Amino acid sequence: MSSLEDIIDETIGEVRTDSLDLSFGEIVNLYSSKELVIQPEYQRLFRWTDEQKSRLIESIVLELPIPQIFVIETSDTVFELIDGLQRVSSVIQFIDPKALKLEPLVLEGCDLVKELNGISFEDLSLRLRLKIKRSSVRTVVIKRQSKSFLRYAMFKRLNTGGEILDPQEIRNCSARMVGDDGIRFYSFIQRKASHPAFINCIETLAQVEKDRKGDEELVLRFLAAKNAQHMFKGSVRDWLDDYLEKIILKEIDFDFESEEQQFDKIFTFLSNALGEGAFVKYRGEKPIGGLAPAYYEAITVGTLNALDKIRNVPTDRVKQKVIDTVQTEEFRNYTGSGANKREKLQGRINTIKDALLGLVNE
Repeated sequence: MSSLEDIIDETIGEVRTDSLDLSFGEIVNLYSSKELVIQPEYQRLFRWTDEQKSRLIESIVLELPIPQIFVIETSDTVFELIDGLQRVSSVIQFIDPKALKLEPLVLEGCDLVKELNGISFEDLSLRLRLKIKRSSVRTVVIKRQSKSFLRYAMFKRLNTGGEILDPQEIRNCSARMVGDDGIRFYSFIQRKASHPAFINCIETLAQVEKDRKGDEELVLRFLAAKNAQHMFKGSVRDWLDDYLEKIILKEIDFDFESEEQQFDKIFTFLSNALGEGAFVKYRGEKPIGGLAPAYYEAITVGTLNALDKIRNVPTDRVKQKVIDTVQTEEFRNYTGSGANKREKLQGRINTIKDALLGLVNE
């Protein structure tokens, strides 16, 4: 039986990393020559304000420490940036804005050297331009020989503690870390989020949530509610993280063809029956508010579980039954206080299912 020390040593050996100091001039050249890739799926460009970018440039000029960045070495030895996008993209925009197809960065908000404000890269003296380009940042390279699970775990740990990425963005990027299996599932989520019937049904999702990949999270949430109710322990984020992880690491089977057929079938039905107000609360016949996640889980999975028997029921009767059911005391008991419990998740799904099955005998 291996000792704890042996297990730790073995795990360390499975992570292949290298460290080097890259100058910002080298980083700009690597990006321009496509030897450094910034995937838009990883981090949406430029959440930093011009003031935040400017203060980074000020720090470089003053030779203040810059946090290290992380890249992963792909199969063709290209570097793919997985942590540090805000810093890297800010420097690229300052030195060579055309590379990012952006306007030149004019410094503002510098408070240590206020004389930098109002200045662009071209305004600087040759000495200062070279100083910035020759300044370096420690770069940790995760080698392509590293095990896929450890690449996944490393990315997840790098990003879950910060505010750069939203939960679904972290999931998407983490999936890419695994390799082909992760990319396949991530692509599936993206494809289903762009299905016209699904888009129609989630029309009431706030734009700010869509900007945070909330539509893709709803695809994953439907799959988890349908397939993994037993994994739900109270935290939606942990539930979705765990379900995704088990799929991309192939700890559970995921039948892509069958899942796609069921997804298309249920959202096409719901789009025709309920339309844009599919997952909102009601007061009488009047829809109120935006998309309610608990209603979304209940109506999607509850309807799916009854679909074979209610397929020929007129859609207006289905819509009315859903509107009536979500206003019942029974349903509200499953969606109100303490809704994030497994028994309440199952209860609200079954309430919708049973109500719709009742249409068959009416």
